[in-house]
Amino acid sequence: MAELNARDTKLVQYLNEALTKEKQLEQALEAHISMTTLAPYRKRLQQHLTETKRHAREVERRVKRLGGTSEGISGVVHDAASVVQDVAAKGAALAQGPVHMVRGTSEQEVLLKNARTEFKEEAEEIAHYTAIQKLAETVGDRDTATLAKAILREEKRMAGFLEKLIPRLTKSVAQAEIPARERNGGRKRTTSRRKTTSRSRTTTGRARTASGRSRTTSARKRSTSGRKRTTSARSAAKRTTSSARGTARKATSRARSAASSRSRSTSARSGSTRRASSGRKTTARKASGRKTSARRTTARSR
Repeated sequence: MAELNARDTKLVQYLNEALTKEKQLEQALEAHISMTTLAPYRKRLQQHLTETKRHAREVERRVKRLGGTSEGISGVVHDAASVVQDVAAKGAALAQGPVHMVRGTSEQEVLLKNARTEFKEEAEEIAHYTAIQKLAETVGDRDTATLAKAILREEKRMAGFLEKLIPRLTKSVAQAEIPARERNGGRKRTTSRRKTTSRSRTTTGRARTASGRSRTTSARKRSTSGRKRTTSARSAAKRTTSSARGTARKATSRARSAASSRSRSTSARSGSTRRASSGRKTTARKASGRKTSARRTTARSR
């Protein structure tokens, strides 16, 4: 077998370190699954065990393709034995029941300790694959970088699950091992009263807000009604003004017609008077002529 160059030697070293950790986790996860009674937690551990076994196979395959030899299994035997002893000890503690609950070895406490251990192991794996990905990118090994990135994504997902699970398990430990009167600093009733007071204040505030909104709505309606009334009054005033103007125009027209009729009547009367006066003058003239003619006839006869 050809000797590896410096680049591949360093990549194989980092990959073998990650492989050793994957093999250790296989043993630990199998033990934790057998002890877990919380269904969602147990299901997620089983899923991650499948992922861990696949990770080990893929890393080992990559080591061989680089020309190296996988050394992950040689460092697992001692750790596996210690894991088995730890499981046996925890099983004995659970079997002893209430006595060990006082010592903090209740079922909830066991689950919490397992989750904390798994979270720590995931952090170590994330560190391994982060270094492998960066090294592979730096030396131009695209295949190793792609593999490390894919595994890193799944390790971070598991770490995120455990990060959310640990606070819930801690709360379960407190509820299982600490009496209710000793939780929250012995201020449970005060807190309850404060919550009730806060709720009543909140309800009162909401009621006041609703009342204020109804008043605002009522004021808006009144304002709208007042606007409508003002508009109606303006329309009525316009109609009245228009009607008055029409009436005034009609009265003026009638007055003008009457005046015109009167002037015409006056003109007619004046014409009649003039005609009568002219007729009288004509009659007088005729009478005067007749007298004059009679006088002349009388004078001639004399």
